[in-house]
Amino acid sequence: MDEQTHERIRDAIADVPPGYVATYGDIAAMSGASTPRLVGRVLREDGFDLPWHRILRSDGTSAPHLRTEQLARLRAEGVLADGHRVDMRRYRWRP
Repeated sequence: MDEQTHERIRDAIADVPPGYVATYGDIAAMSGASTPRLVGRVLREDGFDLPWHRILRSDGTSAPHLRTEQLARLRAEGVLADGHRVDMRRYRWRP
């Protein structure tokens, strides 16, 4: 991945406001990334200072190893989950 794509992904993630979520695919589309997997890669390697908890799978779930912390952070911002799933129709950010 080139540095420009990397920075566009970071910028798109940073733009997701509190109280909303986006999918890996949403961020890929906004940033011109070729695949949502690149979004996951940026978050894994360089996402410590980003609102990573606002990025979910397309079905509104988080990765199992992040679920407890991610849902707690989202709940603190007013994003409520039904079980382990966030209602994407209600909370999805549409810039």
